[in-house]
Amino acid sequence: MNKVILVVFSLAALITGIFTFKHLTKVPMPEHSLYYQKPRAVKPFTLTDHQGQSFTVDNLKGKWSWVFFGYTSCPDVCPTTLQELNFIFDDLKAASPDTQVLLVSVDPQRDSQQILSEYIAYFNAEFKALRGDHGVLFPFARNLGLMYAIADDSSQENYLVDHSASIVLINPEGLISAVFKPKQVLGEIPVIEPEHVVSDFQRIVALYN
Repeated sequence: MNKVILVVFSLAALITGIFTFKHLTKVPMPEHSLYYQKPRAVKPFTLTDHQGQSFTVDNLKGKWSWVFFGYTSCPDVCPTTLQELNFIFDDLKAASPDTQVLLVSVDPQRDSQQILSEYIAYFNAEFKALRGDHGVLFPFARNLGLMYAIADDSSQENYLVDHSASIVLINPEGLISAVFKPKQVLGEIPVIEPEHVVSDFQRIVALYN
């Protein structure tokens, strides 16, 4: 009888220890991004990268993908965001080596493969730029919770395109994991906070693993 009681107490102590350990080692939740505890699916799509290769949902698998919608004629948000992503790219890869940055052009009329190739290489040779027609871009943007619209008459040479300044993070299963929204300050360019992106990404990777 005493042995039975001893075994029961031992099991109880073990279970308590396990729960205590998990509590003490619990990974903190991301603080600066819209984090999906239940990741959202990415619907099938087909785009073309700046090297002329097909890029589909399968190319998201096995990598952490940072997806940003923009265009090469963008005067402020796009180059600033890509520059910030370049500055922290080594930190992102330190959190997970399988990391890729994807610029999706919302201006297929002007952003040819050659223009995108030259543009994206200026920021980082490892970054990729993707393009496609609006029939693919619109549903892809909606799926990711982003938006864009031609702001001016596209028949004019220097028309602008309104687009989300947020960055979507897709996990190695090809599911939407989080959305990083830029800091909004009146009169200033909306831009991501680099240190917040890195710290949240470290937590998201830890939660995923």
